[in-house]
Amino acid sequence: MTSGQRDWVANIGNGLTYHAAGVDIAAADALVETIKPLARATNRPGVMGALGGFGALFDLKAAGFVDPVLVSGTDGVGTKLKVAIETGIHETVGIDLVAMCVNDIVVQGAEPLFFLDYFAAGKLDQRQARDVIAGIASGCNEAGCALVGGETAEMPGLYREGDYDLAGFAVGAAERGHLLPRGVEPGDTIIGLASSGVHSNAFSLVRRIVEASELSWSAPAPFDPDQSLGQALMTPTRIYVPALLRLHRAGLLKAAAHITGGGLPGNLPRVLPHDTEAVLEPFWSVPPVFAWLARTGGVAPDEMLRVFNCGIGMAVVVADADAASEALRDQGESVARIGHIAAGSGPAKVRIELPAGWPG
Repeated sequence: MTSGQRDWVANIGNGLTYHAAGVDIAAADALVETIKPLARATNRPGVMGALGGFGALFDLKAAGFVDPVLVSGTDGVGTKLKVAIETGIHETVGIDLVAMCVNDIVVQGAEPLFFLDYFAAGKLDQRQARDVIAGIASGCNEAGCALVGGETAEMPGLYREGDYDLAGFAVGAAERGHLLPRGVEPGDTIIGLASSGVHSNAFSLVRRIVEASELSWSAPAPFDPDQSLGQALMTPTRIYVPALLRLHRAGLLKAAAHITGGGLPGNLPRVLPHDTEAVLEPFWSVPPVFAWLARTGGVAPDEMLRVFNCGIGMAVVVADADAASEALRDQGESVARIGHIAAGSGPAKVRIELPAGWPG
């Protein structure tokens, strides 16, 4: 052994550790053990193995598919996380995360099968992380998909202590001949499914409006005095998977659009064929939160529609509006006929004639 090697061996006990650098491996391992029961509770046919492996396995045949096409999606929660951190309300952002992913894949006719999450923080807070992941498991149960794995990263120096970020990844499947959209044509009806509130979009604008209002997160919400402003705005994104799958399996669904960033004008054209337009009649019931945001922020009606869901979290295109509405209500959805498909020219577009005073 050289003298340099001897010096290195002699000083091993005095060196830095990962823990001293700000990363607690033991805490991460303990969190995994804590969340294993949450993940197991989301198991569904097709899941193989258990949480903790290097990769998650899923058997499509065991899930009942014959000739499947995989459909995947990924998303985050955006700056709504800032509200979660500032209010200490962490139990619902996991539901938001799942909803943003599974709502995107169900509109293509796919059944969500499994979900993975990515949770990153400056310093791991066991309670905070467990609350977030419990919300993810709750969202997976609601959507009928399994939480099969994820990643927890502790990155001091990249995130401030108390801050965290989330990303989600959903995989679903549809039989090859049942993908959506299909068969949309002039004369079809557009049905809107009510949102639960702002969902998980445009919180950079929401936070600016709250700042301008000079209200604290703990103040009563002006549009819902039974809740604090923070609680009202943290209402999680609605998951539309069970209702849309039932509608699709009944042969009643031609197309669906998840109304996220871009609103109705930006999302409906994504599922419409060339030479058509969606003619919308915005007389549905707009939740009071949107009128408050518009009034307090001085946000113009066109901008409201372009940025927020304005009360419609999912728009579906159907031929038989009566049968579709009944099926959706049977699944607990609040629905309204919000327009129809008309012939157009060129790329698909949305035409809206706003009533005076909208949103009111």
